[in-house]
Amino acid sequence: MRAVWYEENGDVSVLRVGEMPDPVAGPGEVRVRVAASGVNPSDWKRRQGSSATIGYPRIIPNQDGAGIIDQVGEGVPASRIGERVWLYQSQFGRPYGTAADYTVQPSNRAVPLPDNVDFTLAAGLGVPALTAHRGVFADGPVAGKTVLVPGGAGAVGNMALQMARLGGAGCIISTVSGDAKAAIARRAGAGYTVNYRTEDTAARIMDITDGNGVDRIVEVDYAGNFAVSRQIIGRGGSIAIYAAGDGPAPPFDFPVSNVNVRHVLVYDMPEDAKTAGVHDTNRWLAEGSLVGMDGPHYPLEDTAGAHEAVRAATVGKVVIDVNPA
Repeated sequence: MRAVWYEENGDVSVLRVGEMPDPVAGPGEVRVRVAASGVNPSDWKRRQGSSATIGYPRIIPNQDGAGIIDQVGEGVPASRIGERVWLYQSQFGRPYGTAADYTVQPSNRAVPLPDNVDFTLAAGLGVPALTAHRGVFADGPVAGKTVLVPGGAGAVGNMALQMARLGGAGCIISTVSGDAKAAIARRAGAGYTVNYRTEDTAARIMDITDGNGVDRIVEVDYAGNFAVSRQIIGRGGSIAIYAAGDGPAPPFDFPVSNVNVRHVLVYDMPEDAKTAGVHDTNRWLAEGSLVGMDGPHYPLEDTAGAHEAVRAATVGKVVIDVNPA
């Protein structure tokens, strides 16, 4: 099979493209012919060694993907062969992710894909959808509540806005850096957008909420946004942090009481949370109410370019077309 791999941590120069033996599904596993591989920030950070040092002699990168099951291992029903699936957590605790013609994964990590969903959207689900679901719903339903999603034009932020809308949030706000990103956030479900470069963000949000503040924050940069977050979080509110930012950790200091701050890491969050996220994601996909973000496509041979695009915070979901036909 064609594959992309690295054998040491480093920049994109450590990536190699070549042939490897086709993998074989073991007990409880399925083999998937990969149609598309999604790229997330954690993929290039793991390759670079900033979030995880290499733990195997050879790593095939990328956690997310989509394709068709073509082989099953012992204990997996043969009826799964031919099934269209989306994949998540493919390279966590395992050496081989989705940047290859084939990947072998535990059967439960290969989720049946609704017929109305194409492989491009499916390849971008795993990390963004499950992270967003946990961030929005970890502290209970959001029906009637006010939800703030900083960075609503990002992959996780965009999913979080959609899920807050689908969960019946009463008021959805997103902070953005310009008009183009504001339009993306509004299409996803934001009723209000605030340009943090040109507006007094805290004052605007407090005005939108009639001084009550927000109930939930799905946070992309806890350190960078803390000065605003502490002013606008409401009593009993919660902040779900999926990216802490690059600055020093802020103090736990809020002017209101009973604020809950939780860290969300999709790879080791509780299995029941993953199951709930998968269930809701598939239900919304089947309904046609959850959509993806268009973004640049790369061939498998240019996985390095795809990683660089994500590192550069390219708007839209970066996807590698592995076997698009």
